[in-house]
Amino acid sequence: MKFLSPDSGLMRGWNNLTDGVWINILMLVTSIPLVTVGAALTAGHDAARKTLAGEGHVTTNYFRSFKSNFVKSTVQWLIFGVALAVLSYAWVVLQIVPLLIPKFGFTIVWIMGFEWVWALQARFENSLGGTLANAFIFGVTNVASTIALAIIDVAFLGLIVGSWFYMPQGLFLLVVLGYGSVLMLHVPILEHAFAKYVNKPESDGRGTVWRK
Repeated sequence: MKFLSPDSGLMRGWNNLTDGVWINILMLVTSIPLVTVGAALTAGHDAARKTLAGEGHVTTNYFRSFKSNFVKSTVQWLIFGVALAVLSYAWVVLQIVPLLIPKFGFTIVWIMGFEWVWALQARFENSLGGTLANAFIFGVTNVASTIALAIIDVAFLGLIVGSWFYMPQGLFLLVVLGYGSVLMLHVPILEHAFAKYVNKPESDGRGTVWRK
């Protein structure tokens, strides 16, 4: 029964799924104060990447990243969180036709930055401003990857909304699988985009920025 071998594709897939579920649980617990959502997203990205690479223990990797990236990730989350609140208000309350184009534009910019900033914070040493700037640079220069990441997230959000309206009993499973499992799908796309940068230091004009 080779398919039950620890090295078989089936077992590797099962292990990755269970690790993704555990990462999701860690993210849910550490996001309870809400202000810590950014640190949880960064730690989730870091733990997912290292899990797929076979580096260390999931829980240890998660909390080490959560602690080391807490300050910068929290500031980033405040920026993206406030922007999300403003955009949500604009879409729900400000039903004004001339605002449609600006709303679509700013929403696309928000999604673009959101899909990259947490992975960059987890992957590279950089200043706060440098990481934010690079998130949008990566989003623009890797359009196909940005679209793929957004499609994965929108599909997961669509499953939650669809389950809420048509199959509420499936919500529990989706909550358990959660965004931690989704991040396991993000990692290969992100690592492909980062491949040319992870093997050498990159200069930001003020010093050397090293991969983590």
